[in-house]
Amino acid sequence: MGATTKNRIAVVTGAGRGLGREVALRLAGEGSKVALVARSSEQVNEAAAAIVQNGGTAIAIAADISTSVGSQLVKTKIESEFGPPNILINAAGIFGPLQSIADSDPQRWLETLTINTAGPYRMCQAFTTGMVAQGWGRIVNYSSAAAFHPPGPLVSAYATSKVALNQLTRHLAAELKDSGVTANVLHPGDVKTSMWADIRQEAEQLGEEGEGYRAWIRWVDETGGDPPAKAADLVSRLTEDEASGVTGQFLWIEDGLQAPIASWDAPEDDRPW
Repeated sequence: MGATTKNRIAVVTGAGRGLGREVALRLAGEGSKVALVARSSEQVNEAAAAIVQNGGTAIAIAADISTSVGSQLVKTKIESEFGPPNILINAAGIFGPLQSIADSDPQRWLETLTINTAGPYRMCQAFTTGMVAQGWGRIVNYSSAAAFHPPGPLVSAYATSKVALNQLTRHLAAELKDSGVTANVLHPGDVKTSMWADIRQEAEQLGEEGEGYRAWIRWVDETGGDPPAKAADLVSRLTEDEASGVTGQFLWIEDGLQAPIASWDAPEDDRPW
């Protein structure tokens, strides 16, 4: 049984700006009650207010979902305000340091994995049981094409965090088989967001080794980047009942600037034992 307009309850992380804000507004416009989560109270309050002003239903939760305290705060508040959610969109993320492993700042490197991988894990762990109990749910984790690019210098933290997020999502999808709950990852496109601006600032300070990243910055700038709405379009399609068979997959926006890259084949269990 699908979720009707009246009982769609969504949690969106990273909802204070960029891609997270875009998808939160889209889900609210389609009738979901939305809990917007971000570390910045100012940003998330503004985004929630925009939804309410347009006639939607939303609450703002300022929390760091990569911590046990933050994830529990989100769970307690949304369940007390709206009830158990059936849509979870993990859009929060950082790019992390553009540094070689040998010269990297361990705190920044590990923070990247904490925010990009541990945060989504905590949210999935918090809400999966409630979705299974409802017999319907949609989990979408924002990943990146960087997980499939050939390994190169300077970007180990970000790429590793997204590879791990992909594998986490695949395991979750396997555990949720036949439950009515799906779990997928997507590449939201090459978008001119605040993260893009952060990468530009850091890449400009690098020497010759940063030219590849500066080239990407210029490419996104010159093309204008992929529209943020395309990722929201994809999420919207995934929340339809017709998408019930789509799970454990890496998905791409329609007609993105970057052509889809092969991710993984359907799993085959041929272990000798």
